[in-house]
Amino acid sequence: MTEPLVIFSPSGVVAEPLRLRRAVKRLKQHGFAARLDPAALARRQRFAGADDERLDALHRIAREGVEGESSIALASRGGYGLTRLLDRIDWSLLGDSVEHGLRWVGYSDMTALQLAALAHGATGPQRVAHSHDGSPGGWWHGPMANDDFGRESAQLDDVTEACFLEAMNGELEAVGFRTEAGFDGLDVNGVLWGGNLCVVTSLLGTRHFPKVKGGIMFFEDVNEHPYRVERMLLQLHQAGVLEAQKAVVLGQFTAYSPTPLDRGYTLKTAVAHLRSVCNVPVLTGLPFGHVPTKVCLPVGRRATLAVQGRDAFIGW
Repeated sequence: MTEPLVIFSPSGVVAEPLRLRRAVKRLKQHGFAARLDPAALARRQRFAGADDERLDALHRIAREGVEGESSIALASRGGYGLTRLLDRIDWSLLGDSVEHGLRWVGYSDMTALQLAALAHGATGPQRVAHSHDGSPGGWWHGPMANDDFGRESAQLDDVTEACFLEAMNGELEAVGFRTEAGFDGLDVNGVLWGGNLCVVTSLLGTRHFPKVKGGIMFFEDVNEHPYRVERMLLQLHQAGVLEAQKAVVLGQFTAYSPTPLDRGYTLKTAVAHLRSVCNVPVLTGLPFGHVPTKVCLPVGRRATLAVQGRDAFIGW
């Protein structure tokens, strides 16, 4: 049976509609019954429609998931906009959609929706269900339509595409990456959570921030200088969030410009300082972020992080 997939726009405006149409075509070639949500191309200032439009789209897609009309909800792009909606979302409805097998997929600003869903019980081990073909419902930190599937055919990353297909087919059970030396033998398990560092930090202190202890956190970001990355990580550390986890895994931090004032200060400097004050293992090298190659990670699922030599694996 062909998987029904809907592309929706919960955050920033889609500047190039052609990209979404290209994404629909490409996803259809993979056997998905792909389509655009009616509000996917809406516009209101920098947003993909007014707040009410985007909120209605979330609830509409969740109801479609409950009724079996959609199996996969793929975000068009990130940007900003979901934080405006968090106080008004029907989390029970979104949780029901997960129990009926709906997979919500995206990253960047989608972090706000994913972590709030975890905080409000709309995801997590107790909510994971299976659809008609055995694929687990839930929240996936993964690629998006505009910047991944909307690329020209020759530009789409093979790893990103293959990982997404395996995840949506219920076949993806682990991802691997090379990390720095010094973590050989590490073997921990806990709830997998995190996402875009800036968005994670923005939720701190709100009722939408999950209270997870003993978890495995992952982070990525874009356009953030290393000192800002360090400051946000230290904020999470000083708030007691990082110390409550079993491990922290860093993905890609890209598209920032060094300045003459850095005088040798780099992202490695920031990571080294975090390690000097935080007792939790901090690994690097996760292939995820605002980069072409990105893996899929199930937010809210119980996972295991194991390291052999410099080879790290996250499995669930």
